[in-house]
Amino acid sequence: KQGAGQAIPADLDAKAKDLRREIHAILKQADYDYQRIQYNTVVSGAMKMLNTLDHAQLEASDAHHATLAECFSILLRVLYPVVPHITWKLWTDLGYHEHFGDLLDAPWPEVDEAALVADEITLTLQVNGKLRGSLTVPADADKSAIEQAAVAHEAAQRYLEGKAPKRIIVVPGRLVNIVVG
Repeated sequence: KQGAGQAIPADLDAKAKDLRREIHAILKQADYDYQRIQYNTVVSGAMKMLNTLDHAQLEASDAHHATLAECFSILLRVLYPVVPHITWKLWTDLGYHEHFGDLLDAPWPEVDEAALVADEITLTLQVNGKLRGSLTVPADADKSAIEQAAVAHEAAQRYLEGKAPKRIIVVPGRLVNIVVG
């Protein structure tokens, strides 16, 4: 895995992992859109990348610098077929030509499938079918762990009032509904 000539560290923090996950998900969609010749959605994806990069709150560290460099190089390579003059100038001014050569000869960015895997997922928490909050659990959590986390959540505790739930419905990857008797 390469940023702009820098290896992406394996031990990235959560912010950098989230940034890479979003950028690589958008890259995957942009690849698909190019294959379908849907250039308007490619540009839309590039705007999503730019907004994601704009909202990234990374500290000044080597790992974060390498992550940002990788993400900007992906953005420029995705945009190159659509706006070659501007992206070539940015590519050169940002120093990517030193590591990848001219933008015309740079390899097309590859989706890092490992970056697309989330460590945690956020589930909607409902009590008696009404939205009461959200619950963040490990992505590999089993049903019983999700149920325990949901019952322990402060929003659920307010409605349980010390009683045991009548039923807990878990829709994997989406929501948890606690039915109170």
